[in-house]
Amino acid sequence: MDLQAPCNACLSIYRRPSRLAPALGQKFAAMPFDSRRKIISQLQSSVAVNGNAQSPTVPTHKVTVHDRQRGVVHEFFVPEDQYILHTAESQSISLPFACRHGCCTSCAVRVKSGQLRQPEALGISAELKDKGYALLCVGFPSSDLEVETQDEDEVYWLQFGRYFARGPIERDDYALELAMADE
Repeated sequence: MDLQAPCNACLSIYRRPSRLAPALGQKFAAMPFDSRRKIISQLQSSVAVNGNAQSPTVPTHKVTVHDRQRGVVHEFFVPEDQYILHTAESQSISLPFACRHGCCTSCAVRVKSGQLRQPEALGISAELKDKGYALLCVGFPSSDLEVETQDEDEVYWLQFGRYFARGPIERDDYALELAMADE
């Protein structure tokens, strides 16, 4: 999809001040309308379309993912303003995921080096975040990053295990029979 500037006929019909003028300052608002149109169309052309183009102003970081379950190491580049999981998928890299909203622990990783931002990671507690756990589906790299995938059950146990006094509950068929007999 190519972005195109409006034609001269459209400009003459819709000659209104730009909505972007206040955000870009008074100098921008004082510019002749044709100059403003050129600047806006240049800004639009640097926007990524289908993940192919990257803005030259957004830093890009190398992300290395050690996939323990598959025994594979993935290395790819991710812009700071894009989710790690989505960028990996756009480069045909398969990583574990489930909800894509930061609510589960399927894409959980342990950070070995580097930093990432994950303001929407609801699936892991602040305590686990402090211990270096992160979610790739809602994580943005802040530097070059090296992570290792985790077993979803392990992360779930680390987060909620303290609420289960003696660990996982084993199925007790005898107790089940007694309970069914009472009904």
